Amino acid sequence: MVLAATTLVAYESTVGQPHTAPNIVSVDVEVVEEDTTSEALAATVEEPYIISRFDSIMREVGEDEGLDWRFMSAIAYSESRFIEDLESKQGALGIMQIRPVVARHFNVPVESINDTKTNVRLAGMLLSELEDMLRIPASTPAEDRLSIILASYNAGIGHVMDARRLARSEGANPNSWESVRYYLDLKADSTYYELDIVESGRFTGSRQTEGYVNEVMRKYKQYCNIAS
Repeated sequence: MVLAATTLVAYESTVGQPHTAPNIVSVDVEVVEEDTTSEALAATVEEPYIISRFDSIMREVGEDEGLDWRFMSAIAYSESRFIEDLESKQGALGIMQIRPVVARHFNVPVESINDTKTNVRLAGMLLSELEDMLRIPASTPAEDRLSIILASYNAGIGHVMDARRLARSEGANPNSWESVRYYLDLKADSTYYELDIVESGRFTGSRQTEGYVNEVMRKYKQYCNIAS
């Protein structure tokens, strides 16, 4: 979300670490022939993930919220590199970098943000709500629609709505990400942010938001190429 942390914590893998064998007690047991058929072996092997070990959560939440799970995975990558216990200086938590105010908005206990499934679900609920509030026409190209939603997720929907109003007032397309990006940048100029149609005031984070949108969309396209 807004101002995601840039310093990431690396985990030390414990794979391959030696472990102590337990004490073994000899007992008489009935010998049962092991089923070594391919079907039985396949049932004992956990299905590998494609994008991250959170694929199943992303798929479930994406289906519930009407969102592409690969899009949500791209957000998680950009926000946290899939680090579950990441906390930003602004107090955003988890792989989707959810702030306590979002949990309170959806009447979810703040302490639940640390649960990864809840973290992802809150992000999905927020993305769905932003899309509803933006009311972008169905005819809008998907890349423009998703980019504008991402900008709202990152910068706040108030600034994005201001940019769309400015675009409309000057005859530009308010449903074009290029137009929204342009007017978000102009909201740092008093000539624009002091206009009556601007409700959220000055905005100086356009460069950060543009970089965020570009990163997520680039990752989303990569994920679309490797997962369905």
